[in-house]
Amino acid sequence: MRGPRLRALPVPSGRAALDVLADLQKALDGSGPPVAPHASNKPPQPVADDVSNLRPELPQDLALTIATSGSSGRPKLAMLTRAALRVSADATHERLGGQGQWLLTMPAHHIAGIQVLVRSLIAGTTPIAMDLAGGFTATAFARATGEIAPGTTAFTALVPTQLVRLLSSIDGRQALTRYAAVLVGGAAAPSSLLASARDAGVHVVTTYGMSETAGGCVYDGRPLDVSFVRLEDDGRIRLGGPTLAKGYLGEPALTAAVFSEGPDGTAWFRTDDVGHLDDRSALVVDGRIDDLINTGGLKVAPRSVEEALSTLDAVAEAVVVGSPDPEWGQVVSAAIVVTPGSPPPTLDDVRARLRGILPDHALPRRLAILPELPLRGPGKHDRAAARRLFDPGV
Repeated sequence: MRGPRLRALPVPSGRAALDVLADLQKALDGSGPPVAPHASNKPPQPVADDVSNLRPELPQDLALTIATSGSSGRPKLAMLTRAALRVSADATHERLGGQGQWLLTMPAHHIAGIQVLVRSLIAGTTPIAMDLAGGFTATAFARATGEIAPGTTAFTALVPTQLVRLLSSIDGRQALTRYAAVLVGGAAAPSSLLASARDAGVHVVTTYGMSETAGGCVYDGRPLDVSFVRLEDDGRIRLGGPTLAKGYLGEPALTAAVFSEGPDGTAWFRTDDVGHLDDRSALVVDGRIDDLINTGGLKVAPRSVEEALSTLDAVAEAVVVGSPDPEWGQVVSAAIVVTPGSPPPTLDDVRARLRGILPDHALPRRLAILPELPLRGPGKHDRAAARRLFDPGV
């Protein structure tokens, strides 16, 4: 039997993103074709443009394909079914304590943004979309928050960089307290940032997931009730459950390499991330396997150094990468954004403050101070761009 047709869906930014709700609703209830969302100012992924030869491959209940962030190699299109999206939305609302109205703060052609729209449609509520004409600002966030009806339970989803900006503004902090929950994902959020948010009366919930899992499936370190987490011997994270994609469009070999089914029928996805369980048995994501730094034969997880840097008053944001070194192979290199009003720290200052917090081999040996960190996709650190700061030849 032939599978469904797939139609490219241009998604505008800002308030106009809500124009796709009707097409997205049809894709979710099966009354219209599945869609391949993409930024309206860019062409769709080539494989989504002409899928006539791939139609037999498409799942019968396909709702949409969504591009991965392409952190390594070219982006891929994860195939998400109507069932996976509905289960994900229902499990999210259950974890958050009920349905409500959502504020869209990020591009809706990425999984985090599209899920805000999906959750709204499944809940039968009308989402609010920020005006992003002037970029993401605390003023625009507060204005959009003001459009939520009084007494309505409200939710939003942010990336850590957005949360940093909002907490640095009186209007932003006040607006954040309007939400029953603020999901924070897309990149690792330092514990100091989360503590600052909670001190300001903001109910932040960290999320971990990806396009292949229909977005966040682990909240505050614990999987949703429908999801599962396993760690391989080397710490690689496997995620399981009915929210998983049905593989990658037009990529059967890659699909077979990372998607599998357990003896009990549970679907599993083998991520490129490593992690561990803390003393509460909550998942802690240490970072991507290929981001680990090998310095003098010792492994360093960039996330652990970024977390330590976040404890320094002078550091507002940080990204840590390994850069080539003739003696050590790689050395720990940190790019930071200085907290407004603080004097820029020197490398010696940073090493002195972190000594005793980190082992000596994990202390940064190179430091770059930037006005803002390089980002890609929905708020993820662009580690490739960060590496070029320390080694322009890469």
